[in-house]
Amino acid sequence: MTSTQVSTAQAREALIALKGEVGRAVVGNDAAVTGLILALLCRGHVLIEGVPGVGKTLLVRALASALSLETKRIQFTPDLMPGDVTGSIVYDAHSGEFSFREGPVFTNLLLADEINRTPPKTQSALLEAMEERQVSLDGRSRPLPDPFIVIATQNPVEYEGTYSLPEAQLDRFLLKLTMPAPSREDEFGILVRHSQGFDPRDLGAAGIKPVAGPEHLAAARQAVGAVTVRPEVIGYIVDICRATRSTPSIRIGVSPRGATALLAATRAWAWLAGRDYATPDDVKALARPALRHRLDLRPEAELEGATADGVLDRVLASVPVPR
Repeated sequence: MTSTQVSTAQAREALIALKGEVGRAVVGNDAAVTGLILALLCRGHVLIEGVPGVGKTLLVRALASALSLETKRIQFTPDLMPGDVTGSIVYDAHSGEFSFREGPVFTNLLLADEINRTPPKTQSALLEAMEERQVSLDGRSRPLPDPFIVIATQNPVEYEGTYSLPEAQLDRFLLKLTMPAPSREDEFGILVRHSQGFDPRDLGAAGIKPVAGPEHLAAARQAVGAVTVRPEVIGYIVDICRATRSTPSIRIGVSPRGATALLAATRAWAWLAGRDYATPDDVKALARPALRHRLDLRPEAELEGATADGVLDRVLASVPVPR
């Protein structure tokens, strides 16, 4: 079935089923699952923050299985080199020629695990891939598969031996999602599944099956591009982003790229909700995940306990909502 044969309704139905299928493996993280689907619809990348053991890797693997997409994982470490990410030119002793050996970045869903544990030199190896969807080496550009998104993780509490991502790279992530520890009810459900034989390393045996594919994504992306955003709603996005630039507790506010990211995520959210138009409530729903990582708080504000989410809440409360 090609994308032209998939209707908008079929694409939406498949992506809604995708949420349920991933939920068979990942319990209690519906917001993170939805965020990854939004990123796929917007061709954006996702930064996931959460302590070890909350299911970040399992989430990506389950999503890839339910979408019939390829996924690869890179464990970012202090000694990782750029060529370990993008690939490198190698010499073949038998043929006497040099050839390009693809790195793990040549995949659909790239899991960049603990991305802040590798030095900036290696972090920057992802910049071209994230922005241009290609890898340039030896004077030649090599396109990456479509779809392609980077899903990077980082630990929010352990900063010893880490390298903070520069603002230029943070700005290239469409969303920053948080995966907190599960509630008691969800944790009980997780243990019940494990007691019944669930093995997170064998998703096939767990019953995870493909419920959507690239053709559904292509049809969905086309439909998202047709979602109407009224000038008043666009103005609301602009006013929110501009307000972050004049808030005293923020050193650097949201860039125009951040405003376009919020717009894109808002349209995708509206489409998933079954509408062909976006509302101010859609903007509010996506403001935190789309903007929190684009704010650089002043040190004195952080010492006083300010957080990006808290500042965004105050900004949203101060900006008039269009009617």
